[in-house]
Parts: sequence; C-alpha cells; structure tokens
Amino acid sequence: MIGISEPSVKSLFIEMRFNDQPLATGTAFLVNGKNGPLLITNRHNVTGRNPYTGEPLSSTAGVPNQMVIVHNRKGRLGEWVTRTELILDPEENPLWIEHPTLGGDADFVALPLTALDDVEIVPYDVFNTGPKFNVGPADILSVVGFPFGLQAGGSLAVWATGFMASEPDVDFNNWPVFLIDCRSRQGQSGSAVIAHRAEGTAMMIDGKLGSFTNTVYKFLGIYSGRINKESDLGIVWRASAIQELVESIE
Repeated sequence: MIGISEPSVKSLFIEMRFNDQPLATGTAFLVNGKNGPLLITNRHNVTGRNPYTGEPLSSTAGVPNQMVIVHNRKGRLGEWVTRTELILDPEENPLWIEHPTLGGDADFVALPLTALDDVEIVPYDVFNTGPKFNVGPADILSVVGFPFGLQAGGSLAVWATGFMASEPDVDFNNWPVFLIDCRSRQGQSGSAVIAHRAEGTAMMIDGKLGSFTNTVYKFLGIYSGRINKESDLGIVWRASAIQELVESIE
C-alpha cells in the first residue's frame, strides 16, 4: 500500500462475542510461531474479565467464546476479510496459550489461528524487534490500535502517541512491564507499542549515533490498559516476554 505505514496494517481489529452476541472490541497482532501464525492479544480480552478483580468486563456480564478478527486480505492490502475463531472448546476449555512461567498473571496470550483462507499474514517479529536505537524515559512512542473500536479508514489502526514513563528495562512491580504516559482508552487493549522514527539520526543503545535513510520502527511490547481509571499511565508487557511465550509453543 503506497503511503501507508506498515504498523497501520499489522494491528488487527477484534471483537469478542458469546454465541455471536457482541461483547467488546479490542486489538491484536500476529506473530509467526513454530507451527503457524499466532494471534497475540491481552488475556483480559479473551477471558472477558478484569485481570485484577475477575469481574466481567461486559455490561451484559457475559464472557466470550468467540473472537471475530478483521484480517488483511491475501495479496490485496487495503482490503480486509473477517474471520471467526473459537476461543473456548465445547467443554469451555481455553484454546489460547499463556506464558510458560507467568501463566494467567501475564495479561497477554497467544491464540493459534485456524481460519486463514484468503488471509494475508503481516506479522511482527518478536525475535528481531527492529533497529537498536535507544528508547528511554520521556522518549516518544506509539500505541497502534482501535480506541473505542474506531478504525482509521477501512480497518487501518489509529496511532495514539505518548511517552516512555519508566525505565524500559527495569521491572515495574516485579513484572516484565514498563509504563507509558499516553491518552489510551478502551479498545486499545492488545495494541502493539512501537517507537517510530523518521529518517535522520537517533542515539543507539551502544551510545553511538546512528542514521536512517528511511522511516523505521522498533517493536516494544503489548499495551495492557491503564494503571487505574484516573490516570493516563499505562502498562506495556515487554517484547522479550512475548518472545518467551512464542518460544514455548511447540
């Protein structure tokens, strides 16, 4: 797609449903697993429950058993196809996969995909997250997703811009997460968080100055929601934790 930034098509709009009844919307993205594509999103999206209290997130008190995904159409970026995946089996066992050591305490999961006819896979690479430029406190980053279910033309994602609010390599509350300062809202749960830089120069992690002839971006992690309703501080689970999950899936 001429003039379209790649992250705009990498984030996918999702809708959680119970037996075809819509409950909530959110965001997801794809990665390549050992046995095929995996959809990465927040655990609270697939459980339909507040990750801290366990209370249902939907005003209907329903929890989802299906997920509708708006995928990119095969060979025709700029067009989209809708596919439905089960997230619970007939015995109501989860079909998603959790982090190998953090389990349900980590607010992100992987869902192996089955409905991929006419679907273009445009994944993030969690093993090669992008150029090694430095991203530290107060640096600009973007949360790429679908606030309030809003889609920016077709099913292109909306970019919310904010700042790194904590040391990205230092655990917050003993979890592999960092904080961002961004006016992110409902529907952005599961969004990819990236550092996007225009052509020019940037400080690299080795302290040297690097130059780029094209726009570049670095995948940082998955957005999980605000620390509370009164704050614009949000939680991001690091790319390295997602990598551990993907590596664990045989």
